Amino acid sequence: MLPAPAETAAWLQAVIRQEGHVLTHLNFIFCSDHYLHAQNIQYLQHNTLTDVLTFDYSDTPGTIEGDIYISIDRVAANAKTWQQSFIQELQTVMVHGVLHLLGYEDQTPDTRALMRQKEAEYVAQKQCLPTAEETLPMRLSEELT
Repeated sequence: MLPAPAETAAWLQAVIRQEGHVLTHLNFIFCSDHYLHAQNIQYLQHNTLTDVLTFDYSDTPGTIEGDIYISIDRVAANAKTWQQSFIQELQTVMVHGVLHLLGYEDQTPDTRALMRQKEAEYVAQKQCLPTAEETLPMRLSEELT
């Protein structure tokens, strides 16, 4: 599903470093709308579909440790809505989750605008990074339904 996972991990680690943080541990869990909807209800009491849920487990300032759940169904639907490729939308949603772990919010028009700016900036950088050769503390999990 995810092409070049090592390159994607290196890109996201570069994002975290550019924001002045250190990556401790990060899991991406790719799942269905049904699964993520249930998580959204259970943990946030939101009875809506969502493309991403982020759980921050870090207890040390400046470090990133967490889980990012992504609905592949929502990514596919949003890619069609926004008329972009599935991969570009997936990259946008992945970096969106990372930005939440970095402390960015998207609850107001101003914070949403900053989040969109950062997403676009970092997705554009993805195209310019070399291939990763190192092992990173990041795991891309199998799909959950």
